[in-house]
Amino acid sequence: MRGLTSAQADDIRQALALAERRSGLRFGAFLGAPVGGRRHFAERLHAALGDEADKAVVIFVDVAGRALEIVTGESARRRLPDSACRMTAMSMATAFSVGDLVGGLLYGIGTLGEQAIARR
Repeated sequence: MRGLTSAQADDIRQALALAERRSGLRFGAFLGAPVGGRRHFAERLHAALGDEADKAVVIFVDVAGRALEIVTGESARRRLPDSACRMTAMSMATAFSVGDLVGGLLYGIGTLGEQAIARR
């Protein structure tokens, strides 16, 4: 997680691990520039999870491009519909717009994890 302090990266890793443990879904985050189109790149990151992709949620943040993508696998989407991801992304983008990258990520990971638990 380039561009973050080690403490910030640890906080994000802990949030991902907690969301995974509590929801049973696989969570991942990637911060950086896409290779090609943003959505296509985020979908390739998700597909790279192989057998885990069906139950996975990938959050891709293009910091320099000021963009965010959330990709869910088929099983994960039953618990995290597009509307829930869209609302979470809007809140994350608000935090990002005022310079709070880590806070936005932590909020998004936590919110998606909680929503997945509630829809078990």
